[in-house]
Amino acid sequence: MSRDRLRARDLAHPFVGARVRDAPVDVQSAARALAPLLNSAQYFSHLTSAELHGMRMPEGRRALQVHVTGQEASRAMRRSWVVGHKTTMPIQVLALPDGIRASSPVDAWCECASLLRVDDLIVMGDGLIRRRHPLATLDQMVGAVRRRSGRRGTARLRSALPQLRAGTDSARETALRLLVVRAGLPEPEVNASLFDRNGTWIAYGDLVWPEHRVVLEYDGRQHAEDPKQFATDIRRLDDIAEAGYRHIRVDKTLIADRDLVLAKVTRALRERGWRP
Repeated sequence: MSRDRLRARDLAHPFVGARVRDAPVDVQSAARALAPLLNSAQYFSHLTSAELHGMRMPEGRRALQVHVTGQEASRAMRRSWVVGHKTTMPIQVLALPDGIRASSPVDAWCECASLLRVDDLIVMGDGLIRRRHPLATLDQMVGAVRRRSGRRGTARLRSALPQLRAGTDSARETALRLLVVRAGLPEPEVNASLFDRNGTWIAYGDLVWPEHRVVLEYDGRQHAEDPKQFATDIRRLDDIAEAGYRHIRVDKTLIADRDLVLAKVTRALRERGWRP
């Protein structure tokens, strides 16, 4: 392309040396624009890799800043909107669509430990070993943390590991679990099976205390906005009530009132025979 064409107003230039038809609007499009400028020893990492893999991201942390790591002798990238890193660790780098190379989900989780709080790492880690389409196993995560001994953020990873639970469906489930456990309530089972009085399976519950037949669930707005899902939820909730479960639903507004949520759960457990 000629110099005049490269300077045309219909092209955006998000990074030095890069021209695209449309300016990046998210991390994915920013990574696609930058990918041709990475050398063979560089790859997308940290929060950028996590987002490219569709991992659970901390609320409010999305930004067009792009993290790039160079291996071994490669220099850390220095460009506007790019956070450059260097590493000598052996990292699994995966080839994604559009010529994008990124650290594996487990390695991305470990890389994020230098940037995130422990609770954010727990939410992200639960997402890796989620119930549907998990991206990793707990054993893989334990091994990755062990290999990073002495690296920045390792202490946070070690703190997060024993608090991870497999089988979650959302970040809010993890937040609810941490809330009740840290308040001294017994730990619930994650996405446990619910049964009617005859022992027939009826549904899965987000957080369940089977012994006391108490269920705590997070209800997102998408359930109310999807008519088909809303009708399914009505039938499901009726089946759960008929089976004798005490069902507590929490939405985005209620989860912010920690004392109220804990009071509801504590009262329900006490009514069903739990004693501190």
